[in-house]
Amino acid sequence: MHRPVLIDEVTTWLDPREGSIIVVGTAGAGGHAAALARRVGPGGRIIGLDRDPNMLELARKATAGLPVTLVHAPYSAMRRVLADLEIPPERVQGVLLDLGLSSDQLAWRHRGFSFAADGPLDMRFNPDSSGPTAAELLAEMPADELAQAFFDFGEERFSRRIARRIVETRTAEPLRTTRQLAELVRGCIPGRLRHGPIDSATRVFQALRILVNDELEHLDALLKELPNLLAPGSRAAIISFHSLEDRRVKWAFRNEPRWSILTKKPVIATAQETAVNPRARSAKLRVAERWSNQDPSRTPNPTIPRP
Repeated sequence: MHRPVLIDEVTTWLDPREGSIIVVGTAGAGGHAAALARRVGPGGRIIGLDRDPNMLELARKATAGLPVTLVHAPYSAMRRVLADLEIPPERVQGVLLDLGLSSDQLAWRHRGFSFAADGPLDMRFNPDSSGPTAAELLAEMPADELAQAFFDFGEERFSRRIARRIVETRTAEPLRTTRQLAELVRGCIPGRLRHGPIDSATRVFQALRILVNDELEHLDALLKELPNLLAPGSRAAIISFHSLEDRRVKWAFRNEPRWSILTKKPVIATAQETAVNPRARSAKLRVAERWSNQDPSRTPNPTIPRP
């Protein structure tokens, strides 16, 4: 069962008021959207975006009877979605981005996101899209491009060795399942490093998922556009789950003079939350507030204490 991470911290920092409009991307299983919808009340509205139609079905059940509008779209399409709904940016009082993968997605073996159970190497957030699957990329990409992707998106130190083994293996038999790929990766890692707290295959699976779904491109596009999609005085809260995302969020907030950073350091889960939801250990929440008066010559305000 999916548990929305940092839900108390999110509602505290966004501080949704009665009648507010807040955009949530990704909507996931609907946990954050439902919690925020109860705060904005019947006069408010939550707009939830997600690329995965299966997750939207779960979100519809979680938010039934609440003022939530769910849209099948990536969060990078936020401007278009708001325009389609005839919501001008000055009416948006908050944005939440949850960049993590849902526990439900990880549990669906046919989606190929996890190596905990064997399944096809798909990894597309939208399984109905025409984009290449992870298996297709592994079958087609040259070794040097695979190695670069594993290094850039997974920070995998043995990326070249793994890429070479993939190319050697696919000449005899293509990699089609999560178990095949996980075992291949583990076989490329020196024995002394193979049994750490994180499975050796984790970084390669992360890199492939990012590559298949163009995740960082979507994030960069929205971070650039985000100050234009919020009313002055409104807040943006972003939850990331690995350093590639967190660094982008941190520098986007720091380098844009229209943001005032509210979290000097990322907010992390309490020991109580991680005890019941281990995935929350890697979650980092950063929050910034949109300047009331845009002045490009100014530097961002000093951070303010956590509520």
